[in-house]
Amino acid sequence: MNIRRVPFDHPDAVKLNDEVQAEYDVRYGDGGDATELAASDFAPPNGLYLIAYDENDVPVASGGWRSQDANGEGNADGDAELKRMFVIEQMRGRGLARRILAALEEDARAAGRTRMVLETGTRQPEAVALYTSSGYTPCEKFGYYRFHEESLCYAKPLRTP
Repeated sequence: MNIRRVPFDHPDAVKLNDEVQAEYDVRYGDGGDATELAASDFAPPNGLYLIAYDENDVPVASGGWRSQDANGEGNADGDAELKRMFVIEQMRGRGLARRILAALEEDARAAGRTRMVLETGTRQPEAVALYTSSGYTPCEKFGYYRFHEESLCYAKPLRTP
């Protein structure tokens, strides 16, 4: 696998984002994640977007983080919000999400972020398993879906006190 930094509006990122949105729609029946995202959210040093490519240069997995600070949606100063973690169905179970997650955590830590946060949902048990096995623990809800029953929020310190 070859993991590359790409802009969030790169054609391969758009393709994978369309696929993850379609999967969210199947799981939740709501048309996909309505959280506002902009390509600039993932521009270094305030964020990063990664895509994993297979040996044929086909995009097979993605994920990114964006800076968040204290706001009216429940974030805290120093947060790095994980977004659009996705692995295409035929490539799941090979550790790609874990590799992307580790790279995103390291980049956010290097950028001075103090906590990685994420929102997932009750209909994504494999995501919950990935995050809890990677040291994430439930946290106060934040973001667009903070008032939805199916929303689950997790956090992991990026620095030890």
